[in-house]
Amino acid sequence: MKRPIYMDHQTTTPIDRDVLEVMMPYLTDQFGDPASRSHAWGWAAEEAVDRARDQVATLIGAQPEEIFFTSGATESDNLAIKGIARAYNGQGRHIVTQQTEHRAILDSCRTLEQEGFTITYLPVDRDGLVDPEAVRQALTKQTILISIMHANNEVGTIQPLAEIGAIVKARGILFHSDAVQTVGKIACNVDDLQLDLLSISAHKMYGPKGVGALYVRKTRPRRIKITPLLDGGGHERGLRSGTLNVPGIVGLGKACEIGARVWPEEGERLTRLRERFVTGIRQGLDHTYLNGHPTQRLPNNVNLSFAGVDGEALIMGMTEVACSSGSACTSTTLEPSYVLKAMGLDDALVHAAVRFGLGRWTTQDDVDATVQTVMSRVKRLREMSPDYAMLARGIVSRPGR
Repeated sequence: MKRPIYMDHQTTTPIDRDVLEVMMPYLTDQFGDPASRSHAWGWAAEEAVDRARDQVATLIGAQPEEIFFTSGATESDNLAIKGIARAYNGQGRHIVTQQTEHRAILDSCRTLEQEGFTITYLPVDRDGLVDPEAVRQALTKQTILISIMHANNEVGTIQPLAEIGAIVKARGILFHSDAVQTVGKIACNVDDLQLDLLSISAHKMYGPKGVGALYVRKTRPRRIKITPLLDGGGHERGLRSGTLNVPGIVGLGKACEIGARVWPEEGERLTRLRERFVTGIRQGLDHTYLNGHPTQRLPNNVNLSFAGVDGEALIMGMTEVACSSGSACTSTTLEPSYVLKAMGLDDALVHAAVRFGLGRWTTQDDVDATVQTVMSRVKRLREMSPDYAMLARGIVSRPGR
């Protein structure tokens, strides 16, 4: 059976062969625990972790001691949101975020609400952008943390973090970003974006699953306090207890090293393929709408609503293409995308949305073949759709957004 074309790189990425190669020794002969400092196996593991810490820090413009390894972005997000809230609750109990954040952020905030914290969930516009002025107006004397993701995992919209950061820094409030979709793919420097905390996941950038990192600003200008989520042996300088996943950490470090080297050229190539994809679809299908900002978006993200078509039916009918209807972290629910609804799309277009994620090894032939497959399946589904028939005949106007 021929494998489908993989167009779901926002969900996860294939591991880079160079990443796998550097991981293998730490899965076999170099199996030591970096906390074991009395023999060569432990020393080798500690050296490998230190090297990976340098690689992660270099990619985002941080210092190695500001990098803390975790099991992935969900843990990093939880540690940032809950850890800051509990450490600074004596100074204030108000947090600002946005309605289209990842569930790891939103659910962490819901937990804190049960602990007596107040959360402001900012709206976004039709392109998925949060207004920096809305951030400013949301700040109070009780505000201790702002958390705005760098780029949305469903629609690819890139938020104006530098502008928001300037507002936040002027008030002396801590600033966190879930940068899972951007690290290693676009420019992501913590000083340029004025971030105090940043979450990273390896498997979104051609590294292994089950490992991530949290950047925590150290002394520029002040040391940040975080209450740990896990108690135990005091690993990661007391912030994250638990035996380190050395092979995964080595893989994350290598993925960051590769990302630092290739992201500018790779981003340009993927942008060209993305535009070819969108142009091809729009030329062949009417009543098709791009969700997210038209230009201020991830190079590899395409989120389209095909009016008159059920997105899930389209996905299930395309055995030749692997794509999704949105975040894999919420795929077990039957509810429509809360991201698209927050952007103002009506239910019909929300249910008609499909996300395509291009990647490092996506070719022009892959894009062209996917366009042809999508057009063929959409046309077939529309032949059976009374909603599309009314659109085509002008009985109803363009669906609302």
